[in-house]
Amino acid sequence: MAFDKFREECGVYGIFGAVDAAAHTALGLHALQHRGQEAAGIVSCQAGQFYAHRALGLVGDNFNSADVINRLPGQMAIGHNRYSTTGETLLRNVQPFSADLSFGGFALAHNGNLTNAMTLRRELIQRGAIFNSSSDTEVIVHRVALSTAPTVEDRIIDALTQVEGAYSLVMLSPTTLIGVRDPHGVRPLVLGKLGDALILTSETCALDIIGAEYVRDIAPGEMVVIDGNGLRSLFPFAPHPHRLCIFEYVYFARPDSMIADRNVYAVRKRIGAELAKESHIDADMIVPVPDSGVPAAIGYAEQSGLPFELGIIRNHYVGRTFIEPSEQVRHLGVKLKHNANIAALKGKRVVLVDDSIVRGTTSRKIVTMVREAGAAEVHMRIASAPTTHSCYYGVDTPERSELMAANHTVEEMAAIIGVDSLAFLSLDGMYRAVGEARRNNELPQFCDACFSGDYPVALTDVASGIGGKQRDLFVKDVA
Repeated sequence: MAFDKFREECGVYGIFGAVDAAAHTALGLHALQHRGQEAAGIVSCQAGQFYAHRALGLVGDNFNSADVINRLPGQMAIGHNRYSTTGETLLRNVQPFSADLSFGGFALAHNGNLTNAMTLRRELIQRGAIFNSSSDTEVIVHRVALSTAPTVEDRIIDALTQVEGAYSLVMLSPTTLIGVRDPHGVRPLVLGKLGDALILTSETCALDIIGAEYVRDIAPGEMVVIDGNGLRSLFPFAPHPHRLCIFEYVYFARPDSMIADRNVYAVRKRIGAELAKESHIDADMIVPVPDSGVPAAIGYAEQSGLPFELGIIRNHYVGRTFIEPSEQVRHLGVKLKHNANIAALKGKRVVLVDDSIVRGTTSRKIVTMVREAGAAEVHMRIASAPTTHSCYYGVDTPERSELMAANHTVEEMAAIIGVDSLAFLSLDGMYRAVGEARRNNELPQFCDACFSGDYPVALTDVASGIGGKQRDLFVKDVA
């Protein structure tokens, strides 16, 4: 069944100078589990020798024993969580990727998406490159391998000047941990410290889990090189306007993380408050669609003065392995994750708060469930602007033809979902909630392409007609 929520493409983690670096990395990946549940991997390095363990499934299922961690020795390591897809799951696509290059071992983990990966892949294949995965990330490995620049960091810079798109990278060479963020800063990357050890990771919650100190964000376009001499910071790329993905605040990041010096939970509450200011309707209670709608619903309730109620209860113990043996069971699948709190909903006028609407299929089932529980009225408020465009920068979204908001008016969407009223937060409201000036017609401070169609990085493969979307890019024949 096609998914009806955005899916972030991965979380990354790297640590240098820590005893049991792999164990710290496993804990960090556990904190980043929300950014990807399909697979996880860790590569460590000791005395120039690389060690790897990659597996399908959750971090806790695969890095839960001393035996596994002991096979990953060394005081530096990188790790990666891969997001869930609706297509085939292959171990060959699990990161970090590693290879033996002319300077020694090299490993790479990537959060984001390259928008000219198919073009580069074709060129590399024509030059004789052999690809082992269907991931855009492997293009970077080949470019580093082919570079003739004198140092490892120079070879990475040479490779990255040839790629387009969004990326936060952590990399290992035999003596260094290297982190890079793309010049627009679309995907997050932060620096932390635990004693003498330095850490690079996607979110601050991955620092909290091991008691590490948050130092700062890696700046857009910055490369940090960490070795036995400490940390060096480079800015090797031409500067670009900063365009952090605004959806990190709406859905992707964990609520307890700090993203660009903003607490995600606080921003989500402000988003809910802005939503109430823009589109409140008389009702009896505010009910979140759990879990992603909870902070915004709290903010909405506080702003509106209406009670916040848990009218929908989520079952947190539904895994990917649950078997849906028939169409009838599949049709009832929404109750595997959500169930109506009939006692709270019966006879009440309800405002449902959710983070987004993608295809609308889940929203329709949620509304039906609330109505069957006896709600007198059901109104839906969405804590983001209408999603009208696909993302090409590392978020798995459907094609535009499948996005409900790209093909229907708000009134049509309300009728399809079955609500008495439907409203979205305006794009200006989203910007107010994150504490920035109103967007209007000025250059935006964030990447909001999924709402506005304003893509900050060229979509080379799409424009040339040779690329699909996300990591399905390389499924097609490239001959």
